[in-house]
Amino acid sequence: MTRCRYCQAEMTVTFADLGETPLANSYLPMTEEAKAAERSYPLHVMVCSICRLVQTTETIPADAIFDYDYAYLSSYSSGWVAHAKRYAQAMIDRFGLGAESLAAEVASNDGYLLQHYVSAGIPVLGIEPAGHAAKLAEAKNVPTDVAFFNRKTAEKLVAGGQQADIIAANNVLAHVPDIRDFVAGFPVFLKPTGVVTFEFPHLLNLINQVQFDTIYHEHYSYLSLLFVELLLRDAGLQVFDVEELPTHGGSLRVFACHPGAHSVTDNVARVLDEEYAAAFDTDAAYAAFDGRVREVCEGFHNFIRDAHEKGKTIAAYGAAAKGNTFLNVCGVGAEQIPFVVDMNPEKQNRLLPGSHIPVRSPEALIEQRPDYVVILPWNLAAEISDEHAYISDWGGRFVTAVPEIRIR
Repeated sequence: MTRCRYCQAEMTVTFADLGETPLANSYLPMTEEAKAAERSYPLHVMVCSICRLVQTTETIPADAIFDYDYAYLSSYSSGWVAHAKRYAQAMIDRFGLGAESLAAEVASNDGYLLQHYVSAGIPVLGIEPAGHAAKLAEAKNVPTDVAFFNRKTAEKLVAGGQQADIIAANNVLAHVPDIRDFVAGFPVFLKPTGVVTFEFPHLLNLINQVQFDTIYHEHYSYLSLLFVELLLRDAGLQVFDVEELPTHGGSLRVFACHPGAHSVTDNVARVLDEEYAAAFDTDAAYAAFDGRVREVCEGFHNFIRDAHEKGKTIAAYGAAAKGNTFLNVCGVGAEQIPFVVDMNPEKQNRLLPGSHIPVRSPEALIEQRPDYVVILPWNLAAEISDEHAYISDWGGRFVTAVPEIRIR
C-alpha cells in the first residue's frame, strides 16, 4: 500500500513508472570504482485521488540529495538570471519595496536572484541548504543561512528579528518531501502585508508536452494550481494571483499572502478553469501518461538508429538533471552518444549518472564537430542554439526530443 505524503490517503493510480534510475544530479568521477558503487532507486509516480498531489513513491532523504556539494548552480543559465532580474524589478515596482524592506528567497542557490535586490539597495536574506552554493552567494554580498526551510527554521528567523516583505520560492516546492511542514514556515516568516511567490513547472504542461524528463527523485511532487491552492489554504495563506510563465517548459507563478491582505485577481479562477477543463479532478487525466512516455523514447531510438545508419555523429548539450532522466529512461548511453558538453566546470570531467556519458567543456563541440547536438535541457533550446550557432559552420544541427524529435 502506498499512501499520499500529504493527506495519507491510499493511492492506486500510476502516473508514470520510469523504472530504477540513479539520483539525477549525482555526477560520478571517471573511475570504474565509482560506476560500480552507483546506486539506483525506483522512479514511480502516482496521483492521490483525494487531494490530487502527483508524487514519487520513493522518498530519498533530502539531505542525501542537497548536500554541501550539490552540483546545480543557477547562475550558469544566463536566461534564468535574466528571468530573476525581471522578477525582482517587477516585485519592487508592484509592492513598493525599498531600503526598509526585506527580500528573501527560500532555496536561494548561489544568489542568482537576490543579487538583483542588493543592486537596488534592498536588504536580502537567502535560505539555502547546499553549503557550496551558499558560499558563492555570500561572495555576491547575499547573506545566506545554510538550512532547510520549514516552520522551525522560520520561527528561528523571526526570533532573530527577521521577517520578510517579499519571499521568492522558485522551483523548490517540488523538492521537499514534507511539503506540509515546508509551507507552514511561510506564514510565520511573512510580514502581515507581505507576499510570497512560488514558481513551479505546471503539471498541465508536463502532461500536454510529455515532459517526463522533469521527473526525478529530487522532485517529490508535480504540481497543479488545484493542489497548491489547497496546500496554501491549509497552511493559512490565500492565493491572490497567478501568472503563466514560459520558463521550464511552462510554469506558474503563484502569489500568496495572509488572508485578506491583497485583492484576489481573476487569474486564479482562469487557471483553475483550465485545469478543470483538463479533468484534473478525475483519475483519467493522469492514467494515460505512462504510455505516452514510451512513444517519446521510441522516437528517440529511431532518430539515433537512423543517424548512425547514415554515418552521422551525435553529441549532447547540457548535463542537466532532466537530461539524465531522459537518457536513463530511454536506455541511451555512451555507445550511442559519446559525450555531452556543459558550461559548468563542476560537472566537466565527470560522468552522467546512469548513462555514464562523459561531460566535457563546450570547446569539445568545435574539436569533434558532431553532425547532431541533442539539447537535453530543451527549455533552454533557444538560448543554447543562439550561443552555439557556430555548429552550422560544419553543417551541425541542434535536436530536441521532447515531446517529439525536432531538428533545428
